[in-house]
Amino acid sequence: MNIEEFRNYCLQKKGVTEEFPFDKTTLVFKVMGKAFALTGLDRLPFSVNLKCDPDRAIELRESHPQVAPGYHMNKKHWNTVTFSDGLPTHLLIDLIDHSYELVVNGLTKKAKETLKNL
Repeated sequence: MNIEEFRNYCLQKKGVTEEFPFDKTTLVFKVMGKAFALTGLDRLPFSVNLKCDPDRAIELRESHPQVAPGYHMNKKHWNTVTFSDGLPTHLLIDLIDHSYELVVNGLTKKAKETLKNL
C-alpha cells in the first residue's frame, strides 16, 4: 500500500478529514476531530502512526519488525507501522480499521450520533 492508496482508504471512511495541524509535512487523518492516523510526507520509508489496543500493540511489535512504538506519540497506545516494508495489504487495512474504530469508540455520545447521521 503506497501513500496515495493509504490516503484514499482513510478518506472513504465515514466522518474523516485530513489536515496539517503541526506543519506542512505531517498529514493527519481525523474522525470527528480526533486523530487516528498520522504520516510524515517527507519521511522515508513510508510509515504511519496508528492507534492500537495496548495488548495488541505489544503482540504486533513482537511479531512484525515493521511495527514499532509510536514515533512522537504515546507508545502504549500508538504504533509506527512501516508500510513499504513487506506487511500484507490486508494487515495494513486491518490496522487502519482498528485505529479508526478505537477512536470512534472513544467519541462522546453526541459525536457518535453525529457520525452515525453523516
